[in-house]
Amino acid sequence: MIAPIPPVVPAGRMSENAQPVLGLPDGLELRPWRATDADALVAASHDPDISRWNLLPAQSPAEARTRIARMHTRWTAETAAIWAIARPAGGEVVGLIGCNDIDLGGGSAELVYWVLPAGRGAGVAVEATRRLTRWALDDLGLHRLRLCHSVANPASCRVAEKAGFALEGTMRGALLHADGWHDQHLHARVRGDE
Repeated sequence: MIAPIPPVVPAGRMSENAQPVLGLPDGLELRPWRATDADALVAASHDPDISRWNLLPAQSPAEARTRIARMHTRWTAETAAIWAIARPAGGEVVGLIGCNDIDLGGGSAELVYWVLPAGRGAGVAVEATRRLTRWALDDLGLHRLRLCHSVANPASCRVAEKAGFALEGTMRGALLHADGWHDQHLHARVRGDE
C-alpha cells in the first residue's frame, strides 16, 4: 500500500492566525481590507483600466462591504488571502493584491492584483507582487504561485516578469471578458526560484 502524500501546508496555518500586515517600500503596506475601504472597491469597479481585466462585482458601497466581508470569510476558510495595498495607519487604498484558489494540500494558489490611478506608475504592483510572493512561498509555505492575464494586457505581463514569474505558456480561450474570450498568459513562481 502506498502511503498518502501529506499536505504541503497543514490545514489551520491561515485560519488559526490573523491575516498579517506586510510592509512595502515607499511607505505602503499590504493590510486586510476594512469595511471603511468600500469606496476603493467601488472606484476600481468603475475604473475602465481595472474593470476591463478584472471581474469586479462591487458597483455600490453595500456590494463592496459584502465583498470585503467575503474576503475575511475566505481567509478563515483558507481559500483566499486578499490584501489592500494602502498607505499606513488606515490610509488611502491604492490597490488590491491577493492569492485566490488557495490549495493548501497541493501547495498552490493564483496571484491577483489591480492598482488604482493614484498608485500607478511607481512600481507598486511589482513591489506588492514580490512581497506577497515571499509571504505565500516562505511564510505560508506554498510550493507554486501562478499569475494569469489576458495576452492583450502587456502591463500585467511586465509586472509578472519584473516580479520573477516565468512565462510558461498561453492558455487558449481561458477567460471570458466583456469583449469575448481571451487567451491568457500563464506565469509561475516555484519555491526556490531566484
